[in-house]
Amino acid sequence: MSNKGENILIELDGVSKFFPVRRGLILKGKRRKLKAVDNVTFHIRKGETLGLVGESGCGKTTMGRLIMHLEEVTQGRIRFGGKDITHPTKAQNRGLKKEMQMIFQDPFGSLNPRMTAGDIIGQPLRIHRMTGSRSEYRERVEHLMESVGLHPAMSDRYPHEFSGGQRQRIGIARAISVDPRFIVCDEPVSALDVSIQAQIINLLEQLQQELGLTYLFIAHDLAVVRHISDRIAVMYLGGIVEVASRSDLYSHPKHPYTRALLSAVPIPDPEAEVKRESFEIKGEVPSLENPPRGCKFHPRCPRAIPVCHKEAPLLRRQGGGDHWVACHNA
Repeated sequence: MSNKGENILIELDGVSKFFPVRRGLILKGKRRKLKAVDNVTFHIRKGETLGLVGESGCGKTTMGRLIMHLEEVTQGRIRFGGKDITHPTKAQNRGLKKEMQMIFQDPFGSLNPRMTAGDIIGQPLRIHRMTGSRSEYRERVEHLMESVGLHPAMSDRYPHEFSGGQRQRIGIARAISVDPRFIVCDEPVSALDVSIQAQIINLLEQLQQELGLTYLFIAHDLAVVRHISDRIAVMYLGGIVEVASRSDLYSHPKHPYTRALLSAVPIPDPEAEVKRESFEIKGEVPSLENPPRGCKFHPRCPRAIPVCHKEAPLLRRQGGGDHWVACHNA
């Protein structure tokens, strides 16, 4: 999916993650596998935000965890800055932890309740030995707190003494403390009130501009993804079905699943809401343990044709631009 000469930071090539299914009978020594991520290929350019969207359980979070090496890749390759990091050594992994960080969905569960905010933010500094003295350490922690909109006087408070939005700011400060190049944002605003979501999104955009960060922004809310992303990848049942620029995806969606997701997003203009296309999908999401043959979306697709039942579509470029779709009938 990438072109030579592009300034690519992260590249995934045919990445898969299979989990063994431990319940039920094992016949002839064969254990069933759950394909959480199945043959995924995409790239993220330096300084951009790639939004990753899809229904719950489609494999978005697993994708982020694979990049961060919180899960082991079953098949495929991951490259960072042109170097293969699929199976790093312990020494390489330590270096990658400084280059790549993660902001988690739950701003309370991801923070140690026994540590103060200052200690949580400063822990990566100690691990990577990034400060030479106690005073330098305190100054760095204070600067990080100010960078995310928290007063340094709050550094002695514990996570339960902060609001949800403030706790997520602590998580963001911790992530940027080691000067990373790349951050996986795993649904960082889904657990927050709508009024707070906008503040966190604006903070992430501000930090990206100031620090030159690259984001993989995982979410199920298409309105949030539209605001922050440069390009968007749509994921269904472990695979990528469409990738395009933000403007192209929202104005000219190609895949039936993408069109269905967009038709479900409310529009504040009543007249536009009445006039726009309604594109409903039927049925429930199939099981990852036993996905449909051919196109995984065909049992729910109103535009399915016979070939969809037999052959899995490849992700192909549409037209001469950077719009990619996995659909026989696009």
